[in-house]
Amino acid sequence: MQRRRFKQTETLEHRLEKHAARLRKEAKSIRPGVERDDLIRRAMQAETAAEIHEWLASPGLRAPE
Repeated sequence: MQRRRFKQTETLEHRLEKHAARLRKEAKSIRPGVERDDLIRRAMQAETAAEIHEWLASPGLRAPE
């Protein structure tokens, strides 16, 4: 059995930022509550992941600001 391979056309940072924006937009459309808090938390995690990936991929590995 062969694995299906998929060539990513966008960078990981860009995909994470788009995902975070989509989650925040969805969170704005629902009433405050547990589900909305979960969407906002997931958006923050995606933004943090994008920042960490950018930091790790940078030359010289500077400390995050």
